[in-house]
This record gives sequence, C-alpha cells and structure tokens, in this order.
Amino acid sequence: MRRSIVAAAAALALPPWAGQAHPPGEHGPTQRAQAPAATTAPRPAAAPGGTWFSSRYGADDQIGAMNLLTPQKVLEAAKLVTRGQVYRLGVPIGRDTPAYLPRSASVTVMMPDQLGGAIVPSENKVSYADDMFVGWLGVGSQIDSFAHLGIDNTFYNGNHARDFMRTTGVTKLGVETIPPTVTRGVPVDMARARSKPMLDEGEIITADDLRAAMQAQSVEVRQGDVVLIHAGWVELLERDPARFGKGEPGIDNGAAEYLASLNVVAVGADTWGVGAVPFKNPNRVWEGHQTLLAKNGIHILEVMDTRALARDQAKEFLFVLGQPLLKGAVQAIINPIAIR
Repeated sequence: MRRSIVAAAAALALPPWAGQAHPPGEHGPTQRAQAPAATTAPRPAAAPGGTWFSSRYGADDQIGAMNLLTPQKVLEAAKLVTRGQVYRLGVPIGRDTPAYLPRSASVTVMMPDQLGGAIVPSENKVSYADDMFVGWLGVGSQIDSFAHLGIDNTFYNGNHARDFMRTTGVTKLGVETIPPTVTRGVPVDMARARSKPMLDEGEIITADDLRAAMQAQSVEVRQGDVVLIHAGWVELLERDPARFGKGEPGIDNGAAEYLASLNVVAVGADTWGVGAVPFKNPNRVWEGHQTLLAKNGIHILEVMDTRALARDQAKEFLFVLGQPLLKGAVQAIINPIAIR
C-alpha cells in the first residue's frame, strides 16, 4: 500500500528526485526558547538582493513562528477546555501504512534470550518483550521540521544544506529544536464547506476558499494558532489505502501564503502532503511547503485524524504536542492531542 504514493508521483511526472528527497511530511519536527511578546510583525522579506527570506526573529533563530507561543498564549488556550473531551489526532502506523517512497516503517517484537519459553533467571520468573523500530520518520502522522524542505538547497532563515545537513543528523533545525506546542487549535472543515463527505484528488483549496469556510463556520484564526484542514481524506486510510496514497486534495501556494499572513505556528491536514496532488502545474511542486517551512518558519502537520473534530463541528480547541526529541531528525512521527 505504502508504495502507491510514489506510483502517484511517477504518474504526475515529478522530477526524478521527488520520490527520494522530497519532503511532504507525511510524507511528513525542544526545548522552548524564551518567546518574545506576541506581535503582528510583518512577514519575512527577501534579503538584500532578493536571495533569501530573513527571519523576523533574528539571524540565529531556529524555531520560527513558534516564537509566538508565549505564556499568555498558552494560558488563553488552556481556557478552551470546558468539557474534558479529548481527541487523538494521530493515526496508527504499521507496515502497511501508505508512505512516500522510499519510506516505510515496521516494528519487530522480540523476547531476548527467552527462546522456547525460557525466562529471565529469577525466582519470580520474569518474562519481558522488547521491540525494534526500523523505518523512516516521515510515515503516517508527522511533523516537518524546517530542515525538511527548502529552496535550492537553502532552508529556513538562510541555512544552506552544505552547512548543516549531515547523514548522521542535521546540526540545525532538527526536531529537537521545536518547542513543546501548547496553543489554540482551529479546524477548518472544507468537506462541509463543499457539501460532500470528501474532497477529490487534486481538488484545490484556495485562500478565498479558506476565508469563505471560516466565515461560514464562525471560525476565527488568531496569531499563534495551529490550523487543521479537514478534507475527509483520512477516511481512505481504512477503506482504500491505495487511493489515499495516489493523490490528495489540498491547499495551493496562495492559501499557504494566506495562512502565513495570519501568523499561525503550524498548518496541518488529514492528507499526507497538505498540498493538492496531482499538482496543478507539474513543474511547480510543493510550493506550499516552501512558503510555510522555508520562507515563514511555520511547521507542517500531516495525516491528522480530524474526523471527530469535524463530526462535532468544533470551532476551537486546546492543541498539545510534545514530539519525540530525535536529535538531528528532520521529521517525527507524532500523535497530537486536541482537548475541548
């Protein structure tokens, strides 16, 4: 099943590197730095000469929009919990989970030195099992760090691959640099906005579409929020995983720019790449990733299970994520929590 995503890439005539070095977080990032006071600072601008996009938070910044997660923002988000209702946003991940090639993941369970029913030598007859994970970190529900995708080998805040990209792990922008994320979450139900249970492959969500859906659903996006887009696509993981991996509905670059202008800290969806596939222009791939990650320092969350939030027509919630602190990794498998 997991190989179907790459089959889709081939059908889209993606560049030969797309199936290996690509990025979509599904397909696709802690300690917290002292955050400055929330502001409505202008979006990052091209550096002198138009060569790059400088961070509003300084030349050494590695956490991007996460700087907006002030103690005040956390306290405001905590007040959203009035029901004690908890939603799991991650999906179970296994050997058959569709993934962007060459990605795969598997767990092997062992009972070391206990073959044939043997036990650990002890009066109390101890038995135990361990497991070994073999796989890629961009499988299933995941977060993309700023080291995951860039523009012409340059990543967030002007960091060039040659200076920090190592096979043993990145020396900057890795998932361990992402602060714990506790903030307000906002769902945008695009399936409901289009009066159907699920959007189609390649169906584009524009900035105007997002604005209209937010207005119709009485959803307000504020600075420092996490935005999760529900397209109904995650339903396919259970009933048609091959189709899930062959394409997806998603935002275009204009929508990514619009979300960035709202000063959010992360954008997620119930799809494996957040952007629409097949691409409207096959010569311009994953532009939304570039806009969010590289230009604006906004993390991407993929394969989010938004079904329950959509069913309950939630308008806001407390979003909580503490990703595994895998030093030098550019992605991480996650299970965020929404609480109302």
